[in-house]
Amino acid sequence: MFETWGKSVGAWWLVAFAVAFARADGAASEFRFDRDTFAFANQTVFEYHEGHASLRKSSATKQDAYNRHCFVMCRTAAQFKKFVRFEPRGTPLDDASLAARIRAVTRQAAWTEPLPENQRIVVPGYKDLKEMSKAQRELVQLNIGHGWPSYFRISNARMMFQDGMGYQERTHAQLNAALARGELFVAFLTTYPRFSINHSVLIYSRKSSAPNPGVDHYLVYDPNHPESPRDLTWSARDRAFSYQKDWDFIGGFVRVYRVYGKPLQ
Repeated sequence: MFETWGKSVGAWWLVAFAVAFARADGAASEFRFDRDTFAFANQTVFEYHEGHASLRKSSATKQDAYNRHCFVMCRTAAQFKKFVRFEPRGTPLDDASLAARIRAVTRQAAWTEPLPENQRIVVPGYKDLKEMSKAQRELVQLNIGHGWPSYFRISNARMMFQDGMGYQERTHAQLNAALARGELFVAFLTTYPRFSINHSVLIYSRKSSAPNPGVDHYLVYDPNHPESPRDLTWSARDRAFSYQKDWDFIGGFVRVYRVYGKPLQ
């Protein structure tokens, strides 16, 4: 009897350990890039070449005019993930009703717990955020919020006095803890006092393995790049984050600050 009981306890602990490990390593696994992100891109105000910015040529297309909304898009993607239930077999709403439904989502406090399925805001006629934002691009852009208030966020001031390695180590620990709890982590990336990047992204998963010991890799939704996830890394040796090189960023060192994790953040 005791042998059987011991085996049962051992099996229970093994399952518990596996679940805990999966949560910590798989992070917010329910967030899917191909489903839970916007189909359109946030456009930058400047054009970049090897890290150097220059003014864009004027464009009459509305597609190019949608810029400075990276914070808004990250926040809204998190809100849709936490507070919305899509019903693809339902009848799509008319434009006015859908706009009101979207605004109802964005009024939810982004840092609060996800709603139970039976209490979520229902969006019929679409299977996910990607499909809805592709079909109703302009309507979505007009109703998720303005971009300019992000320049005046109180929490932005952290970049001027909380820039040390110790703060970034604490941010790294908070990032891992948040992902282990299944949360999404909206981040402000900056290289202040330089402005090679001044941007917001949504970190949704920690990769299960890394080629280099002491380097953690994270999957990132970047509103500037709706085509595929981007890569953020943490180096234990350098005690610093790095963001991947792309057309809009020369790549390398960035400081990371969490936003929308609590009020006034």
